[in-house]
Amino acid sequence: MYLTSLPDHSSPDFDKDLHFGRFKTHNVVFNTLSSYSFCDDHVGCLSFKTILKGEEWYGVNKRRLAIRPGQFLVLNDEQHYSCKIDTHDKVRGLSVFFQKDFAARVFDDTLKSETELLDNPFYSNNKQPEFFQTLNDTGPELQLQLGKLISQLEHNGYNDGTEEQLVFLLRYLISTLKSDTKKIAGVQAIKPSSKIEIYRRLCIAKDYLHSTFMEKPDLKLLGSMACLSVPQLIRQFKSVFKVTPHQYLIRIKLKQAADLLKNTDQPIHEITWGSGFENESAFCRAFKSAYGLQPLTFRKMHR
Repeated sequence: MYLTSLPDHSSPDFDKDLHFGRFKTHNVVFNTLSSYSFCDDHVGCLSFKTILKGEEWYGVNKRRLAIRPGQFLVLNDEQHYSCKIDTHDKVRGLSVFFQKDFAARVFDDTLKSETELLDNPFYSNNKQPEFFQTLNDTGPELQLQLGKLISQLEHNGYNDGTEEQLVFLLRYLISTLKSDTKKIAGVQAIKPSSKIEIYRRLCIAKDYLHSTFMEKPDLKLLGSMACLSVPQLIRQFKSVFKVTPHQYLIRIKLKQAADLLKNTDQPIHEITWGSGFENESAFCRAFKSAYGLQPLTFRKMHR
């Protein structure tokens, strides 16, 4: 099922049972352009969320995080969450809700051996992997496939070609989960359960940096959000992500600046503010150190 507008949950005409019942029987893809949308409590199936323009805020497990271009979020089956768009400019978003049996068949095919599949070709235990509900980068391969998916939907609607793209997307989520597993190995702990729990907390800190980089989050607040002491946060964060929280924050700011340089005509002083730097000279030094070019030279090369 393909939808190009978001439902108004506050409308007296909104049929809650009809709307949410769709997710039990169909894969549902939202490809939307909206300046306002709000849902205070949704219990969904396994879903993939990304933003192509603007930002959307989600509430997950008592924390708030923002999805912006270049990022995606996976929400597990039966996860309660809220979502909100409230901006002056239109926000372009893509959400995919995977019907449970469809997702289970893809996961079985991806995770089971050929012998198991041949012995039980129609068997599915309907179990789904549990994904880490954290912000992930949309790498070049995923961006290419998302572009194909959107083009397919806009030109032909939902058909068999769409389902092929959704199969790729589910398999990509498995590769993301495997990448998380490798990162967990970097956590400095003995018990596997401790490693997983610390990694979850580090992801909370990482997502907080992404969502609030303009607010200059400090280490004490970051540790409080992740329920880790400051020394433990710094040590474990560097062990897993290979940089300290402060260095990671600078990376986020510089990526924001690079995106603004490539995609807007904003002057340098506006980009300095828009990427969370305090002054233009500090921004230019940091940018050249990271990219090897002054900001204006970088812009010319990418035009």
